[in-house]
Amino acid sequence: MLTGKKLGLLKPLLQAREDAVKAYKEMQKTQSFSQPLKYHEVCADEFDALLLPGGHDKGIKEYLESALLQKLVVDFFSFNKPVAAICHGVLLPAKSIDPATGKSVVNNFKITCLLKSQELSAYYLTRFWLKDYYLTYPQTTTQDELLKAIENPEQFIKGPLPLSRDDLTHLHRGFFVRDRNFLTARWPGDLYSFSLEFINMLKNRSS
Repeated sequence: MLTGKKLGLLKPLLQAREDAVKAYKEMQKTQSFSQPLKYHEVCADEFDALLLPGGHDKGIKEYLESALLQKLVVDFFSFNKPVAAICHGVLLPAKSIDPATGKSVVNNFKITCLLKSQELSAYYLTRFWLKDYYLTYPQTTTQDELLKAIENPEQFIKGPLPLSRDDLTHLHRGFFVRDRNFLTARWPGDLYSFSLEFINMLKNRSS
């Protein structure tokens, strides 16, 4: 995603935007990036909020299915602290089971995530040379997995057709769903709108 390698003719469509690549390179220089906390070192009572980024392919399953991270998510929800998730990252709270109810912590929340149509389009457009790179779970999609975690399918909100990406001058292109302390978005094309709303949640909490 950063370099566009192997994306072929679809590189302009699928590669990370120039601003995202620049931001990533800046982040790489920070100490917190090069020396991150281990999962077991993170406690919900020591942080104001939790941001769960996305990603795809098989390697992300270690993140989505981590029992330690799932417990951390449950703790953030129990403290009613802001939790934000985008793209595949929404599956982490979806898989986080509240021991008090035996259900996902997002069971009764309105929510969104990477759309099935988006995930399958990326897969079918690149499968001849990238195989199943765009399918984290080969037998299902992010949207299908999320629907298993919520009480009613009507809680899932697709939003407008994601044709173009948002930015600071085109925030109307982005889409997110906020329900109480939980914020979700679908793909990098929603990122500016999603991030600004998350900042608002943090400001409101601090005030």
